Amino acid sequence: MEEFENLVADVFSRKCTSRSVLETITGRWAILALVALHEGSYRFNALRRRVDGVSEKMLSQTLQALERDGMVLRVAEHTIPPRVEYSLTPLGREAAEHLVPLISWSEDRMPQVAAAREGYQGR
Repeated sequence: MEEFENLVADVFSRKCTSRSVLETITGRWAILALVALHEGSYRFNALRRRVDGVSEKMLSQTLQALERDGMVLRVAEHTIPPRVEYSLTPLGREAAEHLVPLISWSEDRMPQVAAAREGYQGR
């Protein structure tokens, strides 16, 4: 862990590994999954219903990427049928806490965005 403490991240540098983390968490499905999991733990199909429109394949890939980056915890119970539950790690919770206001802002600003879009189309 000490070897990583002195890393300097610069997302604007093409070689910086922080860019791939930013790409992961700002993907459409990742943002929605992180914010949904901020509400609490979900089983896969319940999360898929909450994140309306995501395919099973895309949600699975998104959760794997978030798990790889230490933001999502996947717990599989060896029951019949198997039960798998997803939740946020402390790192994932921190990321989601930054995304919740962005989602609120975008929902609150839809009238302005709709007006801008209408004006744009009229040009």
